[in-house]
Amino acid sequence: MNQQFLKEIEIGSKNALVKKRIITHYIYSGTSTITDLSKELDLSVPTVTKFIGEMCDDGYLNDYGKLETSGGRHPSLYGLNPESGYFIGVDIKKFAINIGIINFKGDMVELKMNIPYKLENSIEGMNELCKLVLNFIKKLTINKEKILNINFNISGRVNPESGYSFSLFNFEERPLAEVLTEKLKYKVTIDNDTRAMTYGEYMQGCVKVEKNIIFVNISWGIGIGIIIDGKVYNGKSGFAGEFGHVNTFDNEIICHCGKKGCLETEASGAALHRILLERIRNGENSILTERVATENENPLTLDEIISAVAKEDVLCIEIVEEIGQKLGKQIAGLINIFNPELVIIGGTLSLTEDYITQPIKTAIRKYSLNLVNKDSVIMTSKLKDHAGIVGACMLARSRMFED
Repeated sequence: MNQQFLKEIEIGSKNALVKKRIITHYIYSGTSTITDLSKELDLSVPTVTKFIGEMCDDGYLNDYGKLETSGGRHPSLYGLNPESGYFIGVDIKKFAINIGIINFKGDMVELKMNIPYKLENSIEGMNELCKLVLNFIKKLTINKEKILNINFNISGRVNPESGYSFSLFNFEERPLAEVLTEKLKYKVTIDNDTRAMTYGEYMQGCVKVEKNIIFVNISWGIGIGIIIDGKVYNGKSGFAGEFGHVNTFDNEIICHCGKKGCLETEASGAALHRILLERIRNGENSILTERVATENENPLTLDEIISAVAKEDVLCIEIVEEIGQKLGKQIAGLINIFNPELVIIGGTLSLTEDYITQPIKTAIRKYSLNLVNKDSVIMTSKLKDHAGIVGACMLARSRMFED
């Protein structure tokens, strides 16, 4: 990609802003004609023709041939040139990371899932993360200079505009995005992990034409991603979606946020893990009983619990269903407030499929207004455990070009 164009974007020149709008259009529409593009951007056909010509010459766009029409001249279709730039996504989990790279069109070029990594909120943990990313880049066969941005998914409070993370790796006065840019020698952006999953599902998952969506991420914690009128909703400081920290239960369980009674304390992956251990140690039977005996040396993972559910372990299924009922009651409240077209159940616990989604749906019907919930389709994530990494890569690209 032309480095001059990247400098123009940073400066914010008028021509660069128009080119950003053209790239954003093609990110969402794939291909289109000059006439369609001029209508979308509210610019004259000659003006758009000039920009398209420049961007084809500079290698950002390709001419994909003539559009078949019933008569008259066949206009050319234009779209993004896949080889003009690459974008890396890094999806951080509790016991692993996923790293992927997409080309300019959004096709996944390389993907590494479940790279071993124990998440520790320390400088050493951050350095190890950077080491794994650089190792991934080193093995790529593409031109490394064409890597335009790396986006990290981080749980908790993240301000994507300022680049600050307030939950993880917050060791300096500077934004985390700036620190990682310095360490990796590539431009870095950061975003909340649930928001990234939401965007991934919106771009390449189960979303078709829907524009008002809630994505519920049921992983170690609980978060929601919100899309309103086709735009991801961040909130003023990027903190929208902290669903797991709504005060819900009258209990004495201290959440990792420091408060008691949060939704996460009884309806999350962390709650599933804690409750399962308590019940097994109190004498209830599970195929994980022997595994729990070694829990102190080698922590039990959510993947192992989900595997037990798939093997029809009665205790694990029972706890998952109870969590689904509690979550469904709270999601019913979200439906009453937002009246969404689509509610997507995603995250690690969504891999238990009907065991968690059916109790959620039952509770939604019970606790939300009938007139409102009939508008909302409840679906399980299509991308499943790939939602986060797809979203991270897509955000790495969109953050470069969207205003």
